Amino acid sequence: MEQQEDKIKEEAKQEVVQEDHAPQTENGAVADDKDKKEDKQESKKDRKKKCDKHSEAEEKVQELGEKLAEVNDKYLRIYSEYENYRKRTNAEKADLILNGGKDVIKAILPVLDDLERALSTMGEDDSHRQGVQLILNKLQQILQQKGLKAIDAKGAKFDENLHEAVTQFPAAEESQKGTVIDVVEKGYFLNDKVLRYAKVVVAI
Repeated sequence: MEQQEDKIKEEAKQEVVQEDHAPQTENGAVADDKDKKEDKQESKKDRKKKCDKHSEAEEKVQELGEKLAEVNDKYLRIYSEYENYRKRTNAEKADLILNGGKDVIKAILPVLDDLERALSTMGEDDSHRQGVQLILNKLQQILQQKGLKAIDAKGAKFDENLHEAVTQFPAAEESQKGTVIDVVEKGYFLNDKVLRYAKVVVAI
């Protein structure tokens, strides 16, 4: 009898234990499902955040690329403008160095003409001839050092870029037509640019 009672008590205890564990297992399973759902939701949110951050980063990269291209374009424009300015300034400076005394030299040319005329009217035995010749030679030498050079006109073909026709004469021969037969006033180059056109007589 006692053994049967003990056996019944044990069976009752096992049932109680099973009943106690059953709801815990069920509740635990529900809790695990909730945790899994929450984890899934959180992972979705994380992925969405990552996607948003990635798209924002791409937009920023694109924006920075456009700004860089714009700045680079501005830099190239400014650099090319500066290079043009530098070349133009250097050319103007070189021209100023070469032709800075252009107006002064042009003003001296009539004096040079007068000395040459005076020398041409003097006889070989004139006592003043040697002095005038020395002055003329010195003046010509100084002006040549500054880039002055006479235009060879007599006997050359008439060139409107170098000569100024003051009068025309009939040509004595057919070959003389269109050539310079006399020079009224000498012309000059200054550093290979025409400073004064030669005034000439042309055969027609």
